[in-house]
Amino acid sequence: MVDADQTFVIVGGGLAGAKAAETLRAEGFTGRVILICDERDHPYERPPLSKGYLLGKEERDSVFVHEPAWYAQNDIELHLGQTVDAIDRTAKTVRFGEDGTVVHYDKLLLATGAEPRRLDIPGTDLAGVHHLRRLAHAERLKGVLASLGRDNGHLVIAGTGWIGLEVAAAAREYGAEVTVVGPDPTPLHGVLGPEIGGLFAELHREHGVRFHFGRRLTEIVGQDGMVLAARTDDGEEHPAHDVLAAIGAAPRTALAEGAGLEIADRVHGGGVVVDERLRTSDPDIYAAGDVASFPHALFDTRVRVEHWANALNGGPAAARAMLGQDVTYDRVPYFFSDQYDLGMEYSGWAPPGSYDQVVIRGDAGKREFIAFWVKEGRVLAGMNVNVWDVTEPIQRLVRSRAQVNTEALADPHVSLENLVA
Repeated sequence: MVDADQTFVIVGGGLAGAKAAETLRAEGFTGRVILICDERDHPYERPPLSKGYLLGKEERDSVFVHEPAWYAQNDIELHLGQTVDAIDRTAKTVRFGEDGTVVHYDKLLLATGAEPRRLDIPGTDLAGVHHLRRLAHAERLKGVLASLGRDNGHLVIAGTGWIGLEVAAAAREYGAEVTVVGPDPTPLHGVLGPEIGGLFAELHREHGVRFHFGRRLTEIVGQDGMVLAARTDDGEEHPAHDVLAAIGAAPRTALAEGAGLEIADRVHGGGVVVDERLRTSDPDIYAAGDVASFPHALFDTRVRVEHWANALNGGPAAARAMLGQDVTYDRVPYFFSDQYDLGMEYSGWAPPGSYDQVVIRGDAGKREFIAFWVKEGRVLAGMNVNVWDVTEPIQRLVRSRAQVNTEALADPHVSLENLVA
């Protein structure tokens, strides 16, 4: 069968889906490409939603992956504001949820992403309770933060992860009062551990953020539909005009589950199980981005990565695999964050319990350093804070799996490039 007779369907209009469609055309695929997005906005990138766009430093149009006209110019059949509610693997069709339209596929890519986890407490139906995942969320929250800043209002954030901290930084820049509540002893505890998480706590405290660690929200108190306060499990009541739930995201696997595809367990982050080619348990269905759980030989485990770079690289990798190319998806996980005057990049995979020491190169007090998570002399991950142009050597260190001298690793006078033969 020639390309022109084939139909490739992509479900999910985020960065992974859009880049997969782009790659199919760039690689010369001449068949039908159908991209189905459940939002009415054209595919966009998510990092600006908690960074530049939220702060008013980037225009709305800057978030989109392609200009709107690009899809028609490249013969991409774009369905905005449409959902897929069923996959028939035997007939090789997908069904639209709105009108029941059935579309045939030869290859199918699931790039359905993730969705915010919800607070299961009283008061979450109040008007001042927010999530941040979609462009519409960011548009609303941007106005809320500006209003809180003007009126000396209070924002309570449930969650001490990246989204919670980035929004806390944005809220303080607008002038809002901010309280962050979370069950861990430091922010970013599950990613960075206590050593580096504590540095982020200091950064935010210097900018006026109040933390309430080791606690969870139990109720959002309101009146006439408006938020008045947030209560924690120690009985304290925190003043609040708005509340952001930033307690993580869950992979959107319902469509895959309904089709009987294999799903990873919670220990491995959930998600749709794929092989190194991003192929699911059905050889004609692939998955990429936040929803995909893929085996990573470098870390000897299955991982699911919820970051921009995974969507950026995973969508094209899946597209090439759908075209029959020899693909092994083994990118070193990478993400970045900007908070106040701190910029950082993280490369690698070092969950709690996987490392035995953290090695610091540079001046942590001045927040100009690189942190390395090390096990038995091998670098599992590295994070550069206000130190730039070192991502490639850090990733080479991680990928090499070589044992390094930790004293040399900590010494800024020893070139990172020279640590790997």
